Amino acid sequence: MPISETWLLPDGVADVLPEQAQVIESLRRQSLDFFASRGYQLVYTPFIEYTESLSSLSEANQDLDLVSFKVIDQMSGRLLGIRADMTPQVARIDAHVYPVEGVARYCYSGTVLHTQPQNSSPSRTPLQLGAELYGHASIAADVEMIDVMLGLLHATFAIDQTHLDLGHVGLFKSLVRYAQLDKNNERVLHDLYQRKALPELEELTQSLPHGNDFYILGRYSGDLVALETHLSQDLLNDPDFNAALNSLKTTVSEIRLRWPHLSIGLDVVELRSYHYHTGLMYAVYVPNRAQPLAQGGRYDGIGEHFGRARPATGFSCDLYALCAGQFKTLETVVAPAGTDVELLDAIQQARQDGLSVVQLLGNDTLNSVPSATHQLVYQGGQWVIQKIESV
Repeated sequence: MPISETWLLPDGVADVLPEQAQVIESLRRQSLDFFASRGYQLVYTPFIEYTESLSSLSEANQDLDLVSFKVIDQMSGRLLGIRADMTPQVARIDAHVYPVEGVARYCYSGTVLHTQPQNSSPSRTPLQLGAELYGHASIAADVEMIDVMLGLLHATFAIDQTHLDLGHVGLFKSLVRYAQLDKNNERVLHDLYQRKALPELEELTQSLPHGNDFYILGRYSGDLVALETHLSQDLLNDPDFNAALNSLKTTVSEIRLRWPHLSIGLDVVELRSYHYHTGLMYAVYVPNRAQPLAQGGRYDGIGEHFGRARPATGFSCDLYALCAGQFKTLETVVAPAGTDVELLDAIQQARQDGLSVVQLLGNDTLNSVPSATHQLVYQGGQWVIQKIESV
């Protein structure tokens, strides 16, 4: 292979260079500290596992299975998967490895790998950051998770002009059950809702049982008042549909109390990861950006595959995407070579003050430290730090 090709990386895989790596690592630490302040305990999960563990929900994880790289373990002969999402791993910890009683709160940060880029991102190696809450099925748990998500973006990333999108897959799922819809029509409706194809939706629903309710759900997907006005009373009286609708209304009220100036939008037919989520879904957007900064939702029962099904809700984000375009100028203090005690004390003190200090090696000059911005010089009987003036 020519030398010119040996340094090339696969599509969707990139190095992170010092000026940006410094920003990302600083924000990663701040994020984990923020989670810790809210009682979320940090866990590390392995980069590779048996595929059975990484695909803990057969139907729900079909999409996840497609984006997971797989290899054969030369020690056991079994199929291994490289994690494409950390939530199944945290579910395994909650269900089997660390089965605490009551509510468990976890946070994590780590690289995941995808066979194909996801959500219009060119990257196949997101740095996933997230938090999850296990063991509580209440609306309060979802509200806490949304509050943590918004608080993280505000406190750590200084992002204030956010828009929260809320949905609830229980509305569509309960209507499907109520209408006793077959799988084929369910899939077609799912596609139409995702494409916001109202003319096609209107045509299809004319031939479906309770078709008007399916149409109204798409027609007024962002207006709870209009939904309650136009949906059939029989559907509104359905216990499952009513519970989903009320939980959505309560969540909006609770979030407005905590974030009174937040822009909130609703879309009850936003059905991303439809087979994965079981209830409330949430995502945060900012102006001029199509993809969400962070997103999550409820996924009850995810630990069943590991022998312990529990209520669960959580969110995640890609740190690389959050930090895109952010760079920090590297500042380095250069000290001369030598073993003078006062010089070594000055170097140590500067490092204790939080500065990055490089001591020259042998006959090196300032030119050997490309990031040099300051230097230690002996002046007036003491070592002082001076800014290096550009020529």
